[in-house]
Amino acid sequence: MSKSSISSLLSSIRLTPHLPPQSWYLVAGVTLSTLNKPDEIPHVFQYAIEADGGSAATELNIARRMREALVKASAIGGLPKAVSPTADILQRSQSINALFALKRVTPPALLDEPLAYSPTKRSVELYDIPASRILQRGQSFFDQIYGKVSARVMGQMDRSGTEDLGITARLMYGYILSNTSVLSPAESSFVLIAGLIPQDVRSSI
Repeated sequence: MSKSSISSLLSSIRLTPHLPPQSWYLVAGVTLSTLNKPDEIPHVFQYAIEADGGSAATELNIARRMREALVKASAIGGLPKAVSPTADILQRSQSINALFALKRVTPPALLDEPLAYSPTKRSVELYDIPASRILQRGQSFFDQIYGKVSARVMGQMDRSGTEDLGITARLMYGYILSNTSVLSPAESSFVLIAGLIPQDVRSSI
């Protein structure tokens, strides 16, 4: 896709009504990641900086929100699509390298490096907060997403032939999807939808 084409597409998405404020680039980035288009991720980020940036704090917020959207999308699209650090593997299998593609164009000041401050505080949640609290938060978020059918959906996973599927869902919703330190519940829901539709699994929405 040419730069002018992607710019036109992003401009259209940015003006889409009914999206939560400043969520257009999350939807665009996650959709392109799910479609195995890692080379387009930098265009989304750079367009977002040009269109909605203006200050160092705003640009840092955009970078963090894009990274968080791609992390959350990995829960439904698979980690290989979100992050694959080995270039040789990418050349052979064309696996998506969305987070690394984003990192390549992100100024150092806008990165959150290991052992440094993390706005999500997931490491704190993992090591310092009782798991029961995180899992309950995840269950509440799951119930919010699936509404009246949440108990039936979780029950189906528990009865899938192995209870491990339900456990995986509880861990995913608890530690990844229900963390709203960077993205709100509404924004997280749009991220999930943006990652599911390209996979043609609308029944999961």
